[in-house]
Amino acid sequence: MATQTNTNNPGKTQDMSKFFRGVKSELKKVNWPSRKDLINYTTVVLVTCAIASVGVWIADTIFGKTLQLIIK
Repeated sequence: MATQTNTNNPGKTQDMSKFFRGVKSELKKVNWPSRKDLINYTTVVLVTCAIASVGVWIADTIFGKTLQLIIK
C-alpha cells in the first residue's frame, strides 16, 4: 500500500507561523529582570564562581602536597 506525500504542504507553513506567533506571545508574558537586577545576579554568579574556584585550588594544592609527602 503506497502512501501519498505532498511536498507543498501549506499546513506545515501555517503550523510554523502559528508556532512562532505563540512564541512571540509567550515572550511578551515573560517578566524580564531590570538592568540593575541583571547586574546584581551576574555579580553574584561571578563571585560565587571565583570563591568556588579558589576553594578547588586550595583543595587541589593540599591533596597534591599530601600525595607528594606520601609518595616520597
